[in-house]
Amino acid sequence: MDMTRRAALLTSAAIASSVAFPMRSLFAQETPRKGGVFTVHYGAEQRQLNPSLQASTGVYIIGGKIQEQLVDLDAAGNPVGVLATSWEAAPDGKTITFKLRDGVKWHDGRPFTSADVQFTAMEMWKKILNYGTTLQLFLTAVDTPDPLTAIFRYERPMPLNLLLRALPDLGYISPRHIYEGKGDIRQNPANLAPIGTGPFKFVTYERGQHVIADRNTDYWRPNAPHLDRIVWRVVTDRAAAAAQMEAGQIHYSPFSGLTISDAARLGKDKRFIVSTKGNEGNARTNTIEFNFRRKELADIRVRRAIAHALDIPFFIENFLGDFAKRGTGPVPSVSTDFYPADNGPQYPFDKKRAAALLDEAGFKAGAGGTRFSLRLLPAPWGEDITLFATFIQQSLADVGIKVEVVRTDGGGFLKQVYDEHAFDLATGWHQYRNDPAVSTTVWYRSGQPKGAPWTNQWGWTDETMDKIIDDAATEVDAAKRKALYGDFVRRANTELPIWTPIEQIFLTAISAKARNHSNTPRWGSSSWHDLWLAE
Repeated sequence: MDMTRRAALLTSAAIASSVAFPMRSLFAQETPRKGGVFTVHYGAEQRQLNPSLQASTGVYIIGGKIQEQLVDLDAAGNPVGVLATSWEAAPDGKTITFKLRDGVKWHDGRPFTSADVQFTAMEMWKKILNYGTTLQLFLTAVDTPDPLTAIFRYERPMPLNLLLRALPDLGYISPRHIYEGKGDIRQNPANLAPIGTGPFKFVTYERGQHVIADRNTDYWRPNAPHLDRIVWRVVTDRAAAAAQMEAGQIHYSPFSGLTISDAARLGKDKRFIVSTKGNEGNARTNTIEFNFRRKELADIRVRRAIAHALDIPFFIENFLGDFAKRGTGPVPSVSTDFYPADNGPQYPFDKKRAAALLDEAGFKAGAGGTRFSLRLLPAPWGEDITLFATFIQQSLADVGIKVEVVRTDGGGFLKQVYDEHAFDLATGWHQYRNDPAVSTTVWYRSGQPKGAPWTNQWGWTDETMDKIIDDAATEVDAAKRKALYGDFVRRANTELPIWTPIEQIFLTAISAKARNHSNTPRWGSSSWHDLWLAE
């Protein structure tokens, strides 16, 4: 990238990467205050609110307050029962029994039972839920011997620790009586007006405006919730969201929803807390996804050339600062259980190498130096994705690849990339959720249902990779599982169907009036049953 382009990109970012975000200590224990309305910045609508059908922080931020899962994480990151009270695995790993919570009611008054678990697992998790389809690939049945017992039966062993790591995100339950026999599950009106067992009951969803949920007065947890209402306000302009926070109209902006410069400014304001706390369970990597239906991108030399053409350390230093680091593969370095000692091939910035690979692949520079053109779709989730898309565009121009950046809303991005496959390159976030089998290997495993977000929709099939993924997901020996995931990372970096060059952790910006916030590793996605607002 020439100096003129670099200067222009730096100016457009308007950030100071050296700013440190202060970590204030959370408030001492106080008596919770009943009442109040908590208002949330909702930056990108996904046209889906049911977390049983779509695993995404953009769905959990709303659906996770209305619907509940079998298991969540406690403050230390350990599994804790929600709709399940206990669990036990058979020695062979092929049977896992859950005991369910008694006395829980759906928001329409019907009792929650094992029939709801059975229906959700077999009809939603196994068939539709992105990530769930791979996780539950070998699930054959869920037996319901009584209303409070659900017995999961697997064709191949399901490591209990894997399932418990997965269920906080992939274990939300939907009401059987709302969905069974009502036509296409994906088109059910309840997906945009969910009925759950959670602390808040859905009230209304006005597209482009807001989502509202009120306190569930018949909630099973005693003395919860504390808030009267949650309002998710749709604000697609990040600067406008920051201004509304400063004006007291929004209390919380999750998942790095503000511009980097606004987050830095609010972090110095005593009215707000800006930190990574509460996001430890949602480490993320920035991605470049390749559509193998384009002959150019099906050539591994072109994919490697694109990687070599990007000066990732320069981008991190000048745009992301201390909250990002160079990524080394699909398993981030924060994963102490699975990060491999050897990540396989890496792709340092080398413009000459990039040009040589493109020449070798037969894509010589033509008139004006252009080799071919690509269409890049960036996800609209965060400012770093927007900046990275521009950086990719300008960097690839230097090696003769012309890139058109096509910006869409959240629903449009998901449909065009994962359903219509109307992209050449896409860039967004991959979120790592405690174990590679939860939400990582599904990006690489072939045979994913068409349209399932954040799954392998690239037109790429690799039998060796499929076998590694399936063997790792069913290996009960911890050391052998880790070794298999080392093989997975090395093959991913060698074949490069997706590149994960940057690691980050989400930033939270929240009002200092909020209490009991950021107190679990996936707090933004959790139920908020104990959240309250001080006067």
